[in-house]
Amino acid sequence: MAFNNIVELIKKLIDVLIVWLALYYILKSLRKNVKMVLLFKGILIILVLKVFSDLLGLVTIGFLLDYVIEWGPLALIVIFQPEIRSVLEQLGRSQLLGRHKVLTVDEREKMVYEITNALDYLRKQSIGALIVLERDNSLNDYIQKSKKIYAEISSDLLISIFFPNNPLHDGGLIIQGDKITCAGAVFPTSDSLKISKRLGTRHRAALGISEVSDCISIVVSEETGRLSMAINGELYYNLTLDEVKLRILEELRPKKETFIDEGELKDENNKEIS
Repeated sequence: MAFNNIVELIKKLIDVLIVWLALYYILKSLRKNVKMVLLFKGILIILVLKVFSDLLGLVTIGFLLDYVIEWGPLALIVIFQPEIRSVLEQLGRSQLLGRHKVLTVDEREKMVYEITNALDYLRKQSIGALIVLERDNSLNDYIQKSKKIYAEISSDLLISIFFPNNPLHDGGLIIQGDKITCAGAVFPTSDSLKISKRLGTRHRAALGISEVSDCISIVVSEETGRLSMAINGELYYNLTLDEVKLRILEELRPKKETFIDEGELKDENNKEIS
């Protein structure tokens, strides 16, 4: 009897966990999608009106709202099909086993060194560029539609890819692990109202791909030579080269390594105190 109770308890916990995970991904998608936020607000307004109409006995409004609530879900599926598809694609791109390659400290520093060297040249020459670093969410959908490279990361190669008149100059470059996987990638542009109208397609593409994945997007402005980064749906504009370098190193740092370093620091502090 006790065993059956334990099994039932586990089933209920799993049931609740699945619901909370679904809510988490829905709310996470809402936070990054302007249209979905507006949709969510509209649904809340309709529900509030329905409650008030029932309390005040407003027959006509209640009758109309009943029809809206009954047929609304079907209409929403048709009207917001692209947004719903985007959420499902985001779930499909998630890799349960994590990043396709966890870089060592030396590999990470070498990669960042080559990228920042290229960025330094590109910004001084005001050459536009868009570099995307893949993390846990796969970018294979965009890689398949771009020009495959799969080469070692070097500043010379990065500069040559984005050099003016190069056929791959206008697209984005994707890095997986410590390899340049492809160039000329086309990313979805962001519809966010937060981004300045003065910023061009590269910045909107960098923000757009960061809204649907956990990648790190780095942009060099063709007009001003300024550096920007987009991470988790947030655009950080007009950064220094050192700020970009430190941010990349921090974002690519494995979580386990962070915990180990914190423990080591505590041990070192304790030794110093003693």
